[in-house]
Amino acid sequence: MNYHNVSFLASYGLSKQLPPSKQMEVAFAGRSNVGKSSLINKLLGRKALARVSAVPGKTATINFYDLDGRIHLVDLPGYGYAKVAKSEKWRWAELIEGYLNDEGRDLALVVLLVDMRHPATRLDVDMVNYLIETEKPFLVVLTKADKLNKTERQMRLAAIADELPCGDELTVLPFSSETGEGVETLRGILEELSEPEDDEDPA
Repeated sequence: MNYHNVSFLASYGLSKQLPPSKQMEVAFAGRSNVGKSSLINKLLGRKALARVSAVPGKTATINFYDLDGRIHLVDLPGYGYAKVAKSEKWRWAELIEGYLNDEGRDLALVVLLVDMRHPATRLDVDMVNYLIETEKPFLVVLTKADKLNKTERQMRLAAIADELPCGDELTVLPFSSETGEGVETLRGILEELSEPEDDEDPA
């Protein structure tokens, strides 16, 4: 897959604006300021395709990117940022739920980002429960892994298994937008998803 062949498609602020799926989609979800934009930029080898902000809650729309004409990457708004009006929180919630609850979407995977440095939040737990209950394929990416030393990493990996529902059964991937840790693993997952299924019976 050519990760340099990527383009921004569109942003949508309301779920009713969302167009039907035209490609297989991989969605990125997580709380505000967890590092979604940085992960997408690192994954695609770009510095500013997805806009990174020091202010949490800046991604207030669903942003679609085309990757090599094979997969659409979907950047969902960050959840859980306290310093916005209730009406804006409701709009974000409606937008995220409207996307995820649309059974007509060709959603191949949800990548749930959790800050590795801190305990999972109640909203992280709620999201995992939702993904399990709705039987959506997902993996947990632990961002900002470079901020922890070896001992701290081991402690947080053990803790996350207790903090998240079915934690010991989840696929968990430490990731760093600074060092590139986890990039090739995540690219490999996207490659596998984008490969056409071979429907032919073996001879």
